[in-house]
Amino acid sequence: MNNILCIEDDATMADHIAQGLRDAGYHVDIAGTGPLGLELALDGHYAAIVLDRMLPGMDGLTLLSRLRSTGNNTPVVVLSALASLDERVKGLRAGSDDYVTKPFELPELLARLEAVQRRGKTAGEVTKLVEGDLELDLLARRVSFAGKRIELQPREFRLLEYLVRHKGQVVTRSMLLEGVWDYHFDPGTNVIDVHVSRLRKKLDEGGAGNIVQTVRGAGYRVGEEPVSA
Repeated sequence: MNNILCIEDDATMADHIAQGLRDAGYHVDIAGTGPLGLELALDGHYAAIVLDRMLPGMDGLTLLSRLRSTGNNTPVVVLSALASLDERVKGLRAGSDDYVTKPFELPELLARLEAVQRRGKTAGEVTKLVEGDLELDLLARRVSFAGKRIELQPREFRLLEYLVRHKGQVVTRSMLLEGVWDYHFDPGTNVIDVHVSRLRKKLDEGGAGNIVQTVRGAGYRVGEEPVSA
C-alpha cells in the first residue's frame, strides 16, 4: 500500500481528501501545519505528497523549496485557491510536479497523483550511479570513492548526480541552472562556480581527483567524451 502525505490546515478538507485516498487504497498521514508537514516529509517514506499553499507556520512553497534543497524528490501535487498563471508558475518553479486549483474534484486529484507517481518511476529504476571508483547511492544520498565516504551537502550531491547522469556529455550552465537549481532563467550570479569549486575540493580530498572537468567556453563534463562511430 502506497503512503500519501496530505499537508492541509483545513481539517474538513484534509479529512475529505484523506477519505477519498483511503477509499482508493492509499494509506494517508495528515499534517495541519507547515513545520509538521516538512518534518513528516523528510522523515517518512511517501509515494507522493498533497501540499496546500496556505499553511500556518510555513507556507507551502517555502516548505517545498526546503524539501527539494535536501535532495528529496518525492512527487508533490500542490493544492491552492491561487489559480492565476503566475501563481501556478511559482508553484512549478518551487519544485512541484503538478498544481491543482481549488475547488477540485477527488477523481481529478487521484488521477494527477497517479500520473506524478508514474513519472517518478521508470522501468528498472536506477538506485546507484557509478563512474570508475566513484559511487553515488541515490537512496541514501551518499557518495563514496574506492569505498571511502565523501560528505556532500544536498545541493552538492544534486550537482554531482546531474553531472554523472550525463557523463560523457558537456553540461552547460543553463542545464545546471534548470536541472539542479530549478531556475528557468539566469540569476546573474556565480552560484554554479561556487558550488563546482566546493564539490571539486571535497572530491579531491576524498581521492576522486579531477573527476569534474571544465570544458572551456561550454560547461562541465564527467567522464570521457563518447567516441563517434
